[in-house]
Amino acid sequence: MNELTTTDFWSELQAKLKIRYPQLTDADLEYQHTLEQDMLRMVEYKLGMTKKEMRKIIRLL
Repeated sequence: MNELTTTDFWSELQAKLKIRYPQLTDADLEYQHTLEQDMLRMVEYKLGMTKKEMRKIIRLL
């Protein structure tokens, strides 16, 4: 997955994910560049999605 390096992009994506998946918390979506892959894996697990499904969701948001 491409790095989610821009703060503006991540803030917008985070808000959209929280609306679409209300079970996600701020802590679930806390972005730290060095822990990006860990955070995404945890969100995938919590939503019961594969990495491929998660990538598709992010592209569509």
